[in-house]
Amino acid sequence: MPGSEDEFKCCTRDFLFTCVNLLSFLLDIGLDIWAAVSLYKQEAYVYFSLLLLFLLGSSMLVQVYSWLWYRYDDFKMKTKIEKKPSQCQLKLLHVFQLGIFFRLFHGDICVFIVKRADAESVAKFLRQDLRILRFIETFSESAPQLALMLTIILHEDVVQCPPSSAIGSTLSIASFLTTYDHSMRAFLPEKERHHMISLVFYFIWNLVLISSRIAALALFASVLPCFIFAHFICSWLVLFFFAWRSKTNFMDDPRGEWLYRTTVGLIWYFNWFSVAKGMRIRSMLYHAYILIDICILCGLWCWKMSTDPPDFVTHPLTTAACVVAVYILGLLFKFIYYTFFHPNLDKDKLRGATVTEEQPEDEERSHSVPTRPLKATDNKRMRKLAENFFC
Repeated sequence: MPGSEDEFKCCTRDFLFTCVNLLSFLLDIGLDIWAAVSLYKQEAYVYFSLLLLFLLGSSMLVQVYSWLWYRYDDFKMKTKIEKKPSQCQLKLLHVFQLGIFFRLFHGDICVFIVKRADAESVAKFLRQDLRILRFIETFSESAPQLALMLTIILHEDVVQCPPSSAIGSTLSIASFLTTYDHSMRAFLPEKERHHMISLVFYFIWNLVLISSRIAALALFASVLPCFIFAHFICSWLVLFFFAWRSKTNFMDDPRGEWLYRTTVGLIWYFNWFSVAKGMRIRSMLYHAYILIDICILCGLWCWKMSTDPPDFVTHPLTTAACVVAVYILGLLFKFIYYTFFHPNLDKDKLRGATVTEEQPEDEERSHSVPTRPLKATDNKRMRKLAENFFC
């Protein structure tokens, strides 16, 4: 039957994305350990300490989000094998930085063991939470780590850094970009969901913009390492202010919302992320701000190269110009994506694909678009991100 065939293709696609996400997650952990051990053996203790700071800081941030979401959901487990952990046991798992692994087992492995009629819907709910956590981890660990590795490579005469670690971080970011867009499109009407060309353009413009941004940060950090921390703090304060002014409404309590706005400031330091509906103008202002910042960073790097030129950089001005040009190229790809491929839906049409639980029953019936009943497995957190992304 056609419906069964489409459902089978959708399940197969979701399974493949899950496998890719799981493999990239395990690969990223292995490469992180390898990079840390390599830096320690080479007695590069400053770089080793910074790497540990990124790894542990990101892990703690992700564990806090995971714990808060369990609390918001009243600690209801979507799957059960024999018994579920108590709240105390679950808290200990998060304290010992194992909460994400429990979610990984719960979401990507356990659902294939437990026999339930709605197993696929349950799996989607759990995977969506995992992808949001991977989203946070990407910009709190992988992006800073990639900037660090590129900085170390520029100091190749001082210490050798395994290039595989930088490659692994890049692959981790690329994997996230693909799975995140795929998760967003799960909330669209069926006819709007899967367009491979739009997926490719979305992947390219994000990857190009992030690569240029991280390259500029690495160039600046390679010549003025102490000032990169001042640059981050000042930039984060500005971005945090705009996140606060955006009046985000993602978490279920005020303290969690302040944590989310803090995280948004960190994400914006590397890449744009829509946190509220109708942020096209703010997106343009953001990219103008980042482009100016990249020009300043590359200009300072060129000035430092001209005063004390190293042997391995022969054309600093050309290198800096290429970094800026790559960011402009990424903006061009983004413009093409939003002009021709990005689904622009109003809130009512998006809710026609997935109805929010806050919507009264009488209001649901009054919609001019057909709706389906809200399922217990609908993920409200990912739905909020989808509304901000498409509306």
